[in-house]
Amino acid sequence: MGYVFDFKDAVNYDQWYDKSQNRFAADLEFRLMLDMLKPMDGGSLLDIGCGTGANLVPFLDRKLQITGIDPSQYMLDIAFEKVGHHVDLHRGFAEDLPFDDNSFNYACFITTLEFVEDPKKAIEEACRVAKDRIFIGVLNRYALKGIQLRLKGIFTKSIYNRAQFFSVWELKKIIRAILGDVSVSWRTVCQFLSASGKITTGIERLKLVQRCPFGAFAGIVFAPVPRYRTRPLSIKQTSNALAG
Repeated sequence: MGYVFDFKDAVNYDQWYDKSQNRFAADLEFRLMLDMLKPMDGGSLLDIGCGTGANLVPFLDRKLQITGIDPSQYMLDIAFEKVGHHVDLHRGFAEDLPFDDNSFNYACFITTLEFVEDPKKAIEEACRVAKDRIFIGVLNRYALKGIQLRLKGIFTKSIYNRAQFFSVWELKKIIRAILGDVSVSWRTVCQFLSASGKITTGIERLKLVQRCPFGAFAGIVFAPVPRYRTRPLSIKQTSNALAG
């Protein structure tokens, strides 16, 4: 079992979004996901590790059927306060999703893989339940911010002591170990450690800038291979056919 956020973790995580600088970063991350995932109206989406619902709220004005799952009941309680019955919330683990094959059009992980026990199994499960596209957003191992958080974890107790960080290349390797040589697209945002505003937003949204591998938040999107259940069909033969 990976790290499950307790009550204090859930409250601190939710309060992180109250700071304007963090809201700016979260908005960049969400816009990157939308731009890469390209969810169609009427589709269904599963947010794996939905946390306190911060990434569920922006979906509410979109024509999507939204489901969220998280192992922490404390996180889900806060999420329910935000989204109510507009989102179908479940308690469960990324490595063992309680959904049928091909249940959703889309699935996403947003800073979720950092805290699961088996990232490969979690991605395998997402590939099982989603049939169109999957988005993975992680704290970039090679970004200055990622290095800063890891160093901070050496000297100060925080949830990042429990986190594992990934690079784009590591995630691509895991995805292709599961699906084979599939097409994988990636970008990064949050190139600047402490900046916000219209100019910074404009720079961050440039596709050329997002191809820099050192942004604090890395996003990857790929198409899974849909699973289909099959059953053998009986072959009917007439007596004339048998006689001939």
